[in-house]
Amino acid sequence: MPNHLEATVDIAAPPERVWQIVSDLKRMPEFSPMTLRMVPLGTPKAGTWTVNWNKDGWKRWPTTSRIVRFEPNQAFAFRMIENHTVWSYTLEPTANGTRLIERRDVSNGVTWVIRKVIDAVLGGEQAFEANLVRGMNETLAKIKAVAETSA
Repeated sequence: MPNHLEATVDIAAPPERVWQIVSDLKRMPEFSPMTLRMVPLGTPKAGTWTVNWNKDGWKRWPTTSRIVRFEPNQAFAFRMIENHTVWSYTLEPTANGTRLIERRDVSNGVTWVIRKVIDAVLGGEQAFEANLVRGMNETLAKIKAVAETSA
């Protein structure tokens, strides 16, 4: 399993506009093909917990996460409690707007239980990670479309 997966998009909108979209966690299902719901338990900031519902085809499962980084107009990250992966969005100002980077980090690998679930239910690590990268690119494309339309 690679240490990280990453996707990047350049958006013709200022970081403040992109941040408004990325940091509105209730909108995540609008962008991510694997997210049915992401509900922050309180005002989003470092330390806030979220309850999430995910999907892959007909499969559905709940997860929980904790926001580990919340820097307005710069970066947002949350650690999944079940598999210890960290998902992040980093905003970098560019000459024409914002570069948005979505990343999934697996610093110490996932537990054997999670690997077994991925193998048995989600098609194995290689297929699952390819699906995640497709989803990341789809998410960024949708965020780009909304940010540029309303910029």
